[in-house]
Amino acid sequence: MDSILIQGGKRLDGTIPISGAKNSALTLLPCALLTEDKLTLINLPRLADVDSFGHLMNELGVSTKVDKRPDEIGRRMTLRAKKLDSTTAPYDMVRRMRASILVLGPLLARAGDATVSLPGGCAIGDRPIDLHLKALEAMGAEIELAAGYVRARAPRGGRIPGGDFTFPVVSVGATENAVMAAVLARGRTNLYNAAREPEIVDLCRLLQKMGAQIQGAGSPHISIEGVEGLNGCTYAVMPDRIEAGSYACAAGITGGSLDLIGARAEDMLATTNALAQCGLMVELHERGVRITADKPLKPLALSTAPFPGFATDMQAQFMAMLCRAEGESFLEETIFENRYMHVPELRRMGAEIDVRGRSAIVHGVQRMTGAKVMATDLRASMSLILAGLAAEGETEVLRVYHLDRGYERLEEKLSAVGATIERKGGG
Repeated sequence: MDSILIQGGKRLDGTIPISGAKNSALTLLPCALLTEDKLTLINLPRLADVDSFGHLMNELGVSTKVDKRPDEIGRRMTLRAKKLDSTTAPYDMVRRMRASILVLGPLLARAGDATVSLPGGCAIGDRPIDLHLKALEAMGAEIELAAGYVRARAPRGGRIPGGDFTFPVVSVGATENAVMAAVLARGRTNLYNAAREPEIVDLCRLLQKMGAQIQGAGSPHISIEGVEGLNGCTYAVMPDRIEAGSYACAAGITGGSLDLIGARAEDMLATTNALAQCGLMVELHERGVRITADKPLKPLALSTAPFPGFATDMQAQFMAMLCRAEGESFLEETIFENRYMHVPELRRMGAEIDVRGRSAIVHGVQRMTGAKVMATDLRASMSLILAGLAAEGETEVLRVYHLDRGYERLEEKLSAVGATIERKGGG
């Protein structure tokens, strides 16, 4: 099994290109199920999760062709679901990542019948799909759970009628599934307390380009008027705000200066505001965002929240960076109840962190030391990389397959700005 070796203590300085957003790409790919025409996605990141989702699409009968043009960043993938070979997403495919549940809505919309295995993914807490199912039921779907699978059917095998649903709590995935199911419904669907994340807006923009009638994307009320059919198109995946925030923390923890090319400041205001409060200089320019750490880090009090609040996907990276702040920082995790699994590993490197339920107090330390540590999930793995960049001596991060799910060309990007980092092949 591969691991990543880091010789810490190097100040990072230079330019890092930001890849297409993983969380957006995994939402845009299943849109190919909604049309017989070709859908071409550009700026698609080369990630294990994207590859796995592509294989799932193949299982359903979607053809996929990948190529890279010299003038483009990322990959270009053309998908076509001229006909569906299956409306079942099997356990063997879905267990690899939770995002596979996002084929449920488009399969229901296109075929009137969808069967999807209950999902797997990162072990960061209880993430039930009940809101996905309740939203689809409110839109007229008949839901059945049996033997580890969920089956959603339109009445009498036709198109779902559409309907109104209020999410009792904000759910990004459930909002995405509901929007994709609604675009081909017979009538209007209104979603209240809908997720407002930039990835939701990216999904709605793609669907609108395909001919969908959607209003209110980016607000708590999304209204969708179902249409008879959708067309294909070419669409660029938005830049990854979580990757950009992660590298911003790399600048902070190493006392460096990084120009994040392609980062969109409007998508990550909570992150850039927190960086500024921590004492980092945040400069916006037409090509992206530059983050400079030219003074000691200040402690922070942060609480995760749905967009536009501070993203749960940035909590672990900020925790690592705040280990080097002067004073005590307070973090509260409100989204997932088990997202502090990186804390014991950071402690192995000299961090002083107290966890009390969903809260954590980070006591800044002057010195961290390299160690052999184990990644437990995607964002936790990045927190260990960040700690390794600042630690004295060598850090070895195990289970880096988690990293490969969400960070494209990590070693290459960090090496280009001064890090001493390499991948070690497992035996």
